[in-house]
Amino acid sequence: MPTSSDTPSTFTSPTPVEIEINAAINFFSSSSLRCGHELKLSRSLWQLPIIVTELVELDFDANLPLLLLSLVVMDTSLLSYKFARIGARLKVVDRPRRRLRSIAGLLRLDIGSDRRGEFFEIMPHAGVDPEVQVLDVRPSDRHLLLLVREDNAKNKYLCGHDERHWFVAGIPETASVGTVRQAMEALQPREVLSSVARCHVSGKARNRRKNAAFIRQGEWFFLPAAEHVVNESLVLKHEPLSRGNGGKPHWVDFCCRTGGETVYVCKRHPNGVTDDQYRKILSVNSNAKNWGWTTMRRNPGVYVRGRVRHPDHATIKLHGWHQVVMNTENQSQAMRNVAFLD
Repeated sequence: MPTSSDTPSTFTSPTPVEIEINAAINFFSSSSLRCGHELKLSRSLWQLPIIVTELVELDFDANLPLLLLSLVVMDTSLLSYKFARIGARLKVVDRPRRRLRSIAGLLRLDIGSDRRGEFFEIMPHAGVDPEVQVLDVRPSDRHLLLLVREDNAKNKYLCGHDERHWFVAGIPETASVGTVRQAMEALQPREVLSSVARCHVSGKARNRRKNAAFIRQGEWFFLPAAEHVVNESLVLKHEPLSRGNGGKPHWVDFCCRTGGETVYVCKRHPNGVTDDQYRKILSVNSNAKNWGWTTMRRNPGVYVRGRVRHPDHATIKLHGWHQVVMNTENQSQAMRNVAFLD
C-alpha cells in the first residue's frame, strides 16, 4: 500500500490574484456576519460588485484590497463604495433628472437630491461606456479625485463636501495631479499661490478655508489688500460676484471694480456680450431689448469688504479691503461635463 509520501502531489500554489480574491471574500464574509447580514459568496471575481453593493447599503466602511480595485474600470458598485467612503451617495443614470444645458463630453456630472439628501450623479451618453476611476480618497476631508478618460484626454474632477453641500470641480489639464491635496492646490490661481508663499503658509493650512494668505467662500478667494487705495466714489453697495455660468451669485456689502471690459448680460447670454455684439443682437431681434439686460465688467480688478453671503455657504466678514480672485476650474476643459452650478 503506498504511503502518503509515495502519492504524487496535485497541489499548486495559488496565484497572487487568487490569494487577493480569497482574502477579500473571507474579509467580507466575516464583516457581513458582524453586521448581522449573511452573504452567500462564491469564490469568483465577478461576485465582488454584488458584495460591495450590499455592504454599501449597510453603510459598512472598509478598505477593499487594492489589487481588486485596480482590476475594475467602470463598475458602478465599486465607484459607489468609494463615494460611500467620503459619506456620499452615487447614482449612475441613463437620463437626466431635469432639463440641462447640452454637454459635449462622454458623460455628465451633477449633484442631485432626493428625500435622503444630496447625491452625486453620473450620466454616460447613450451608447458610451466611459472609463471612470477614483484616483484618491480622503475620508477625513470628505473629498475624492475622479478620473474620466475621453479618447486621449484624462479629465480629472475634485468631488467633495464644502461646508453645507457636495460639489464637483474640474481640474485644469495643465496641472499634474494624482491626489486630493494636489487637486485642491491646482484650483488655487497664481494670485493665491503668491499670497500663500508671501505669508509662509504651509502644510494642511494651505487648503483651509481661512489662513493668513486668504479667506475662501466656495470658488472665490479673498486676499488681504491693506495697502490698496480704493476710490470711494467707485464703491458699490450690495453687489453680486458671479462667474457668469448661471450659478447663484455671492453678494458682498461693498465692492469696487477697476479696469476690465464692459459687457451686457441676460439669461440668454449669462457670460456677457461686448458692446458690438449687443448692438448686433438688438438690430437683428427687436424683442431682444426686453431680455432684462444688465451691464457688468468682465475680468476687472475687484476689491470687496464687509459681509459676503451665499445660501450654500456660511457668511464671512472681511475687515478691510480684499482682492477677489476665482479658482481655476473655469480653465478646465473637464468642466464641459459638469452640470452642477453653485
